Amino acid sequence: MQTLDWMVMVGTLAFIVSYGMWRARIARKQNASSDDFMAGSRTLPWWTIGFSIMATQASAITFLSTPGQGFNDGMQFVQFYFGMPIAMLFLAVFVLPFYYRYRITTAYEYLEQRFDLRMRSLTAVLFLIQRGISASISIYAPSIILCAVFGWNLALTNFAMAAFVVLYTTSGGSTTVSKTQQLQMGIMLGGLVMAFLLILYNLPKGVGLSEAWEIAGITGKTQVIDWHFDWNDRYNFWSGTLGATFLFLSYFGTDQSQVGRYLSGKTLKESRIGLIFNGIIKIPMQFLVLSVGVMVFVFFQFQRPPLHFSESNRAKVKGTAQEAAFVQLEARADSIFVQKTQALNNFATALKTGEKEVEASSRVELQNIENQRTNLRKEAETLITAASPDSDPKDKDYVFIYYILNYVPSGLVGLMLAMAFCASWGTTSSELTALAATSVSDIYRRSIVKGRSDAYYLKVSKWAIVLWGVFIMVFATYAGLFDNLIQAVNMVGSIFYGTILGIFFTGFFLKKVGGRAVFYAAVITQAIVAYLFFCVDKNPYLWYNPLGCGLVMLLGFLLEHIFSFGKTAK
Repeated sequence: MQTLDWMVMVGTLAFIVSYGMWRARIARKQNASSDDFMAGSRTLPWWTIGFSIMATQASAITFLSTPGQGFNDGMQFVQFYFGMPIAMLFLAVFVLPFYYRYRITTAYEYLEQRFDLRMRSLTAVLFLIQRGISASISIYAPSIILCAVFGWNLALTNFAMAAFVVLYTTSGGSTTVSKTQQLQMGIMLGGLVMAFLLILYNLPKGVGLSEAWEIAGITGKTQVIDWHFDWNDRYNFWSGTLGATFLFLSYFGTDQSQVGRYLSGKTLKESRIGLIFNGIIKIPMQFLVLSVGVMVFVFFQFQRPPLHFSESNRAKVKGTAQEAAFVQLEARADSIFVQKTQALNNFATALKTGEKEVEASSRVELQNIENQRTNLRKEAETLITAASPDSDPKDKDYVFIYYILNYVPSGLVGLMLAMAFCASWGTTSSELTALAATSVSDIYRRSIVKGRSDAYYLKVSKWAIVLWGVFIMVFATYAGLFDNLIQAVNMVGSIFYGTILGIFFTGFFLKKVGGRAVFYAAVITQAIVAYLFFCVDKNPYLWYNPLGCGLVMLLGFLLEHIFSFGKTAK
């Protein structure tokens, strides 16, 4: 990385931290209580709420891992977000009024008022487990960039990543987080658009957007909707519209990292508009992120790509018995690239001249060549696993990083890396305030240390942010890559979100089911979902969300009426 890149990256990040500290100074004057610190002063307009919700979800994983998803699998991952507008509308109409009516600090306070303290504590603990793990993955994602670029120690990099966000989060609380996220989201969206245009500009002369999209479409990268139903297919229309809807209902409706964003709205109307705004904008934004990955794929049809995009994995093969075979695979890949270049030229010429027969034959040839390259990449992964069994052989998460470091002009590299930091900090700051709010309000203040002054709990809340920052930093240091980082977060959430959503839906809609029944229903359901995920099949994890939700509601209803667990509705 050049000096200019350092200047741009450090300058951008310093500006964000300075802005966060400035907002914290203002927020401290408004944060008269621990409730203000954790839930904000409840004065935010809808646009701040909307961008804050988006920034909380759009972590660095979105901007680093999702382009790799687009590069590998094309646009079909966007189907995962088809259920979001449905979920946002449902929450805005049916759920937000409950929260505003009770004027709560955390979502789990409602459960004590509806059921009992036991239900509040159980759900809070489930949230703390899954959100703590997810926050660690969010920190890990940008750390691998710096480790890949500079060879830095992962533990020290995670420390640096966590330290700055803890600094301004403890200074100003929830209001500071929301205000700072507006700036971060602006930088992230600007960086995405710039990346897309830059890739398009660097394509060969005569290859514009329509030609690039046509080339990507040869291998199915531009297919958006898959109507075929398959339980083991993670991303099709049905899993995105049905399975993911329940994931979003739980994430945005019961996860404190999101609930805390819109609870700080000055009115119910502002919070509703902020939620719906997020539901409308998210699909186009995700389409843009995946399109960047598809354009990177097209770019590497004209530029010789590496056989494997992870330099650290390639380095692990050197000096092993698999090195010679790996070198042979790379030579075959280079030979295939030469064939592809000729086929691409024939295809591009046929598109311009309208020679349908040449276009059709070139299309088939390109498909065959891409299949050959895909098989070579799978063979390379097998060699990497043989050379280093503990390594993850997948390289999806390294595709966009590789492109940035090798093909983006000096100066813009620094801005792209700053974009990833913005995404990470935006998500992590919300997660830290949510983890701290739940730890203090739902566990510490309610069940462990009662009756102290509000000033005491305000101080404890700030220390809770620090302690959770240490936790996610340590956990991230020992977190390995999943198949894909963006999938990792959704997998972790899907283990718990169905159960949590079922608890809340029981409270909202099954008025005759009481605390004891739903408690046992939740424990049984969580055990079933965990068994299915860890012991049966991870693939259909999106379906574990409606399964968990339905099981809690069904078992709760049956237990209440079969065993007559007593007083119910509140």
